Amino acid sequence: MAQLSRRGFRSFVFHLLYALDAHDYEISQAAIIDNFNRGFDLKIDPVGEEAQLVTAILQERAALDLLLEPLLANWKLERLGTTTKLILRLGIWELLHTEIPASVVINEAVELTKDFDEPEAYKFVNGVLDQLAKQIRGTEAAV
Repeated sequence: MAQLSRRGFRSFVFHLLYALDAHDYEISQAAIIDNFNRGFDLKIDPVGEEAQLVTAILQERAALDLLLEPLLANWKLERLGTTTKLILRLGIWELLHTEIPASVVINEAVELTKDFDEPEAYKFVNGVLDQLAKQIRGTEAAV
């Protein structure tokens, strides 16, 4: 696949996660990638960086949700929309497993939310990821 910006990369990972979730994780990631490749005339490497990140997030889905639940204040995980939940999982994973500054992780999650979720959902995503960033990374300034 052509070199994507990091924002484009995250967007593409989100789309793969969304497609898997839409099929209740009953279709393999390889089949989803094959469908993207054929349907959009892409050349996604089924073992490339995008696929590896999707696999990592899927493998940690339950653990990511456990970290997320206490931050939801008056919400339950089941009440979150699919888009919000998937973007939060991606952001949480990045906060836990990368050295990307928290402010960048949060900003990118907010931008994904603005692109693909309800108009005001970005405020919720910002607040949740900011709380978590402060918990796991200390006082690093967030967005």
